[in-house]
Order: sequence, then structure tokens, then C-alpha cells
Amino acid sequence: MTTAESSSLKVAIIGGGLVGALEACFFAKRGHNVRLYEYREDIRLVEEIRGRSINLALSARGRAALREVGLEDLLVKDHGIPMRARMIHGKDCSLTEILYDPVNKNCIYSVNRRYLNEVLLNAAEKYPNVRLYFNKKLVSADLERGKMTFLDRKTSEEEETSADLIVGADGAFSTVRRIMTKRPLYNFSQTYIEHGYMELCIPAKDDGKFAMAKNNLHIWPRGEFMMIALPNQDGSYTVTLFAPFETFNSLNTARKLLDFFREQFPDAVPLLGEDKLTEDFFSNKPLPLISIKCRPFHVQSSALIIGDAAHAMVPFYGQGMNTGFEDCLILDRLFETHRSDLSKVLPAFSEARCTDSHVICDLAMYNYIEMRDLVNKKSFIVRKHLDTFLYWLLPNTWVPLYNSVHFSRIPFHKCTANRSWQEKIIRRGAYFLITIIFAVLVGILSGQRIIKF
Repeated sequence: MTTAESSSLKVAIIGGGLVGALEACFFAKRGHNVRLYEYREDIRLVEEIRGRSINLALSARGRAALREVGLEDLLVKDHGIPMRARMIHGKDCSLTEILYDPVNKNCIYSVNRRYLNEVLLNAAEKYPNVRLYFNKKLVSADLERGKMTFLDRKTSEEEETSADLIVGADGAFSTVRRIMTKRPLYNFSQTYIEHGYMELCIPAKDDGKFAMAKNNLHIWPRGEFMMIALPNQDGSYTVTLFAPFETFNSLNTARKLLDFFREQFPDAVPLLGEDKLTEDFFSNKPLPLISIKCRPFHVQSSALIIGDAAHAMVPFYGQGMNTGFEDCLILDRLFETHRSDLSKVLPAFSEARCTDSHVICDLAMYNYIEMRDLVNKKSFIVRKHLDTFLYWLLPNTWVPLYNSVHFSRIPFHKCTANRSWQEKIIRRGAYFLITIIFAVLVGILSGQRIIKF
């Protein structure tokens, strides 16, 4: 469908999570009529269920999207907790701080998923051209024609409706994407890693203060598994244990669990509390982690997918939410560039995001190895210092991979291309240095022989 910039589109967003709610704000701001359909109940009206989501790290890409709809300050200044560094906890209870950006002092922000979702839904609801519908299950859809059938989960009644544009923001197990996969030449893959996660909690101290350094992302790297902790506004920490399912299954008694934690995370045990740790661990089950890649993200000029529906990723680079938010910003820019011509906007969105989403999915998978293992190695620390020095010396030329991903909006494929170039330069520099040292040593030895002769 082709439409002039002044025309109003009927947009149906499937999924009322973070990305869906933010996308509703973007479309509403452009004057389009938006209906947002969410499978679950209104999160603002139900009691919070702990242990079902990983705390979120907000960085530059997500902040840029929030800034565009006027929500950045509310979430960063009024709620977000700045995390300036990783705090590495050794098995001997030692602490090592590794700054994220020693040069420009950038940081990432810990935000609560539920609070962020509530803020975004409230913001979307304030637009007069937005309607929110909860307990609505998408049963079927003709994506080419913009036709949809929903089941009301309370009344069990079905409702048929239509839209000029269907936007699937319905998460890793997206119904919209599942319908897309039935189309010819559609590429789709999913990977479950052999590791799961479980959320625990370090409560605030009796005086309400944080039990550990507040402005850090805390990591307990242990090779095959790890534990992390992110600060919350109430002084507590959301703690997440990532480990092979075999490890979780082996901790089947309170004694085994406590022995495991005393050995692997000795400084965390008194903070978690043995009784509370045992209660939380055995009242939950480890949850799986999935990575999804697909191409394209659109169907003709009538449907597309964004966020986890398009590129679910494991959480180890902290870019799942940020990438989804950046989807919204890029899509908005394309609407501006192509004057809301859906026949141009949607293919351009697939072109802009498919490759980048595959790259960040791979980076997220790799970063698990870095977080649980490599941060303990001297070679990692040496490379970190080298990157920091070169970044300080050549700020416009030598941007470390982490900085380009978290503190810029450089496309992900360019971030990795830049990293490959840096690796090549370092290898060549190392070979050159070794050659010089070898030549000097040969010269010295040759000189000694001449003197002796």
C-alpha cells in the first residue's frame, strides 16, 4: 500500500511488551491510528511474578529511541541506576573492577523490566489515537491482506479485524513470525543453548542500603557457568544464575545447593541468605535461553516483525531490548525518508536490520564465554588495557568493540568489521615487534662474537 505522509494508517501491533508499547508511541506520534493487542493481562493490574525475566541494561541505542518519544529522562535520570563497570568476584572473595569506558566515562543503566513496561504502556495510552486490548490471542492472520482473527481469552469469543499494517512485536515465540515461516523462501532458525537461567535476589540491608557496590554489574565467572547481579531502585539486587541444565539438575537437595554456593560463590551466600536461597531455588525452575534468526522481516507492504519476534537473542551482551528499541527508531526514520510508503519502508527495514540482527545474536552468544570465563584470564585484561590506551590515543579511529556496541549507534556489522580490522593491526604489530626484537638479539649476539674473535 502506498500512502502520502499526511494520510493516517490503521496499524495493528501484536504484543504489548516493551517493544510493542514503544512502537505504539512512535506510530501515534506520526498521527497513525494504533490498536495494540496483548495476549496477557494488563501488567499494570497484576501482581509481579519474580523469576520470569532478566533485569535489563539500557544503553545508547535504547536511550536514543526513548529520547525520540520523550521518555529518556524519566527512565535514566529518575529510575535507572548507572553501572560504570563490571565487578568481578573471585572464588577467594577478591574483587576486581573493570571499567566499561575509562576514556569517556560512559555507563549502562540497570532498569526494572516491569517498571519500564508500565511506563511505556502509560505513555502509549496517553495518545488519543491509541487503543490497548489485553487478553487477546492472535488465532490466525492473512498477512498479505491485513486480516486477523483474535480470541478473547476471557469470553472465548472470536473477533475478526483488519489493518493497513500488521506489526508483530510478540516476542521470541511470535505468532506473526510463525505465519511468515510458511511462506516460500522464508529463512528461519532457532537455537537453544544447553544452559538455562534462574533468578534469585540479594535484598537490601536493614537500613535500606545496597549490600554491594551500587554502580556495578556484578559477575561471578566460573568457567562453565556464572552468576550476575544488577542493582534495583529499592536497594536489592536481581541475581541471575546461568549454568548448564545438568548443573541445575544436580543441585537436587538443600545440602548440595548450599555446598555448591559456598564453594563457588562464598561471598554471595551471606548476602543471599541460606534459607532464602534454598527457598527461592527450589520454588523455581531453570528457564531456557533461545537465539532466533530469520529473513526477511516483512511481508509485501502489509506486515513486519520487530524486536524478539525478529531477532531473539541470549542476554549476555545486554542488547536484546536495546536492539528492539532501535528497530522502532530505524523504522520511524524510514517512514520519514519514504514518506510512509509501505511498499518502500518495509523492504528497506528488512535490508537495514536483518544482517545486523544476525550479527548481534552471534555477539551475544560469544559474550557468554567472555563473561563466564575470559574475564578471569590475564590475556583478556591485557587486551582490555591495550584497547583503552589506543582508544584514548586515537578516539576517532580505535573504538573498542564493547564501546561501539553499547555507547554508539554504529551498525552492528560495522562494529564487528572494525573489530576484525583491529585484530589484524594488533597481529601485524605483534609480528613486527617480534621481528625487531629478534633482529636486535641477533645483532647483539653477532657483536659479541666479533669482539671475542
